[in-house]
Amino acid sequence: MSSPQTHIPPPVEAEVPRRPARGQLADGREILYFFDAPLDHGDFEPPGDPRHLPSRPPAAELRRDPLTGEWVSFAAHRQTRTHLPPADECPLCPSGDHRATEIPAGDYDVVVFENRFPSFGPGQRDQVLGDGLGDTFPAHGRCEVIAFGAVHGDSFGDLPLERARTVVDAWAQRTAELSVLPGVEQVFAFENRGAQIGVTLHHPHGQIYSYPYVTPRTLTQLEQARTHRARTGRNLMQDVLDFELAAVTRIVERSEHFTVFVPFAARMPIEVHVVPHRHVADLAGLTAAERADLAEVYLRLIRGVDALYPTPTPYIAAWFQAPVHHPDAGELRLHLQLTSPRRAEDKLKYLAGSEAAMGAFIGDVTPESTAARLRAALRLVKGSPA
Repeated sequence: MSSPQTHIPPPVEAEVPRRPARGQLADGREILYFFDAPLDHGDFEPPGDPRHLPSRPPAAELRRDPLTGEWVSFAAHRQTRTHLPPADECPLCPSGDHRATEIPAGDYDVVVFENRFPSFGPGQRDQVLGDGLGDTFPAHGRCEVIAFGAVHGDSFGDLPLERARTVVDAWAQRTAELSVLPGVEQVFAFENRGAQIGVTLHHPHGQIYSYPYVTPRTLTQLEQARTHRARTGRNLMQDVLDFELAAVTRIVERSEHFTVFVPFAARMPIEVHVVPHRHVADLAGLTAAERADLAEVYLRLIRGVDALYPTPTPYIAAWFQAPVHHPDAGELRLHLQLTSPRRAEDKLKYLAGSEAAMGAFIGDVTPESTAARLRAALRLVKGSPA
């Protein structure tokens, strides 16, 4: 028997998040400053960038895999990107008297800037991507870096709640602005944490990609949602949320606007989804109250994940947002998927033969046990419900 549908509130109009102060780096890239208390920084003038930088690289090249239909971007200039520099050479720390970094200011709250080594772009324009064997196309789009604060040794879990709210507002503002750029089909905000999953900078930061196509994982979700709608007449994510709420055992936390749960068929040892109660397409569509609630929920979740083990846990926090122009985009609901390959204190899950080659996952840890451990960890985190 299917569980009863929860009440779906009527649509509401999103409230515009705080506006950034805009500046420019030495090679013409845009940089944006967001403040925890924006009214106190109305006279902030972004400082100039004194560096002499080479010209920006040409756009990467898109090639289509004819066996899967998936696009691959070849950005050879990324081979020279900064890789795990010492703290005194970090490009995300504030600039000082004796060293200029990617952020010209001497201090900052949250900063977003165009990536010097982009996977997509620089430059955005409308284009038609063909399917001819051997065709190549410019990988137009935009890649941004979002620095969560000026302190090099912090992680997201170390941030105060006010700063977490600034990050959420920055995600929403960038999603809104990037979604209307020519040729952009999907906006993806994410954070990679930990060298075990390929992080190249230890400074607390995330990234925002603007793709010139709809990503494969999104297309799969769209097809599942379309099929579910045709079969049941209902929205897939709403039914998933109702199913998890009825099951109870995988629920980690529930706030006024969001539910946190380990999914029924989690593929990674640690996998947590955060789903809004209201059907909303993207971060830009959240109200001010929802963004404030999300900042608190997300910060507690990161602190809970960090409380699972004595040492920091590597993770990928990925915001799934509806594509911009796809005809079935209305079926997709904003949600977070946080995953980690850490299956024990001293063990990682590696994607080997079955997972890497076939995409056929074998679970090492049951979702129910992961949810129970996370609930216990959250009870240790200040500000979390008992």
